[in-house]
Amino acid sequence: MQKLKQWRPRQPIGIGTFIGLSLVVGMGSAACTGNMRFGQVSPSQGAESTMAADDAVNGKNSSARTSALPQASSVEETPDSLVLPLALLSPEERADDLMAVATGTHLNQSQAVPFDQSRARYLLAVDARTLGQPTDAIAHLENLEADYPGMESAILYQRALAQDASGDLDAAQQTWQRLIQVAPNQPFAAEGLYALGQREGESNSPYWEQAIAQFPSHPRTLDIARAALETDPNQPQMLLLLAHHGLHDPNIVTVLDRLTQDYADQLQPIDWEAIGFAYWEKWQYDKAGKAYDQAPATPLNAYRAGRGAHLGGRIQDAIAHYQAAVQQFPEAKDTAQAFLHLSRLVRAESALTYLDQFHTSFPERQSEGLLARAKVLEKLNSPLSAQQAKQSILSQYSDSDTAADIRWEKTQEAIDAGQLQQAWQWAGQLVKENPKSSWAPEAAFWVGKWAKQLGHSQEATQAFNYVLKTYPSSYYAWRSATQLGWDVGDFQTVRRYSPALTVDWQRSPLPAGSPMLQELYLLGQDKDAWGLWQVEFQTPRDPTVAEQFTDGVLKVRVGQYLTGIFLLDNLDWRAREDGPFTADVATQTSTYAYTVYPFPYRDVIRAWSHQNDLNPVLVTALMRQESRFQPAIKSVAGATGLMQVMPATADWIANQIDLDTYNLTSPQDSIKLGTWYLSYTHGEYADNSMFAIASYNAGPGNVAKWIDRFGTRDLDTFVTQIPFPETKGYVTSVFENYWNYLQLYNTELANQLQRHQQ
Repeated sequence: MQKLKQWRPRQPIGIGTFIGLSLVVGMGSAACTGNMRFGQVSPSQGAESTMAADDAVNGKNSSARTSALPQASSVEETPDSLVLPLALLSPEERADDLMAVATGTHLNQSQAVPFDQSRARYLLAVDARTLGQPTDAIAHLENLEADYPGMESAILYQRALAQDASGDLDAAQQTWQRLIQVAPNQPFAAEGLYALGQREGESNSPYWEQAIAQFPSHPRTLDIARAALETDPNQPQMLLLLAHHGLHDPNIVTVLDRLTQDYADQLQPIDWEAIGFAYWEKWQYDKAGKAYDQAPATPLNAYRAGRGAHLGGRIQDAIAHYQAAVQQFPEAKDTAQAFLHLSRLVRAESALTYLDQFHTSFPERQSEGLLARAKVLEKLNSPLSAQQAKQSILSQYSDSDTAADIRWEKTQEAIDAGQLQQAWQWAGQLVKENPKSSWAPEAAFWVGKWAKQLGHSQEATQAFNYVLKTYPSSYYAWRSATQLGWDVGDFQTVRRYSPALTVDWQRSPLPAGSPMLQELYLLGQDKDAWGLWQVEFQTPRDPTVAEQFTDGVLKVRVGQYLTGIFLLDNLDWRAREDGPFTADVATQTSTYAYTVYPFPYRDVIRAWSHQNDLNPVLVTALMRQESRFQPAIKSVAGATGLMQVMPATADWIANQIDLDTYNLTSPQDSIKLGTWYLSYTHGEYADNSMFAIASYNAGPGNVAKWIDRFGTRDLDTFVTQIPFPETKGYVTSVFENYWNYLQLYNTELANQLQRHQQ
């Protein structure tokens, strides 16, 4: 089992700053940048813990019977089991082993743990129903709840589904009724209420009304709201239900627009807060700012009212809201960024007054205040005072991110002036004083490159080894590995590099969630675990690290890769640390690594990569950057699908390969077209993958101009000279993805890195 030793740069401080995931797409680009967070925005009414619901099923002493189910854990430990290692296999691949465990005839039956036979029967039932064999499913589930305490409501749910599929509607009706009677507070009861209401065929079914009242955040309840709106679209309460709990709904922005345009006079401040939050999470910052303006007066809401206006181009409104925030909440954490924004928006003389207040209210952020002051002093034609402020940062706050920014700026100035020795010294100082800065991996790598150019070969080797050991998941670790001669593929060889790929990972309990949720997750029943989590997760706007980690993992497991990966990538600044499961602990787990770098569509990627003579890891790395594996995603420019192919480019490719029909949202078609085009771009540049990847993003015309302008003598230097920031970031991100996939899924490299760390 592999882990990625994570290097995590510090994120800018201040909720609402315009940072976040930049989803860069090729052949017509879309940048999706911002603070993304999907989830509930108000507590679920009547939601109770799974353990409490187990009491309703099993009696007062049920806690003793359910204790063997896995518990949420802050320590990553793989449970012993004959069944759990089979959870991620296909029904066909695991059928014989599951049947052997279920019947007690497995060759290693002596190693079975409590509940393994029950787990095997449960999965056999799920698989049978999936394969269209509901009668077999019913047989596997017979009396299973007696042997599988803590899973009663899940078993009843599966039995009702199987009975429905078998055509025995009366038996299914009785099972749905039993489910809501014996487990009324369990999230699975929402499934029963939904099914019973659906049978009545009335949008105002009492069952559906009960689901809305008791489980407003459950996915089935949101289905009820959508169904009601299809019958009568003029139902503001149903729109509000979606606004509060349906952030993962693909049409949520339309819902929010309808509420703000048609029902504004009916909305309460708490509704405006929910709407503002939802707009914010969908990157609709201007609309979010207007909604937050009508939300309850809190430091965060006041700040976001200003920031939304700022990002929406309403500068005078932004100034007014920022001023209101600093007046109402001068010492609140969320207000700090408002002071800094004001210093950039108002006249220089007024800016200094705000920075004086910032200095008094936020002493822990003095380095940022000094840098802002330096910029204001430059506007006031006081370069000496500005320089003194920057020098104070370097001397008094040497280990701050602000000091790192100044050192990197000095490094770049020295390079531009042709002063290689000075650049080397500035970069070395940055690495020493600011090792956690986002600039540090790049600076450390260039310390090695420049040392090599200056004839200091020993220092160069030390620098490259340092990057590999200290920042092993960075793009610059890969570049350092190539400099040290590791066989990991270089710009010129990576296309046809053919690494052996294996998945050596088994799930372990998540750090948050009920025992039933943990069991379903370990069994690979992700959709059901996700449904439980929607009810259990009560604090989506103020999550702990454990909660955001669990939320991100489950989102990825149900196919919400874009959001889930973002949440995991940003644990340190979007989540509240509460207990031993910190962001540092989280990012060292195998669960983190394999979730942030998932490998969906593996067989299709391998097939078309082979067809087009491409490294499948490189294709996966590009796809992760292009679409985050969302098959229907579409950029503002029109690029569509997993490989983000522009329609016009797709037509041209289809003509080249005699393809009559295709669908860009189809994974098969997108990968087929995208890999052909990636192969074509490689052919245009003599199989140089760096140029091919840059061309995929910026187009062959631009890359040709850059080659003429910068030459090809040093490809690392070429990457830094790419004049499009988007393309420069795209190239480094794709190859960083490549490097991390390689060290996760290639055992040989993983072992080599482990030896290097030791």
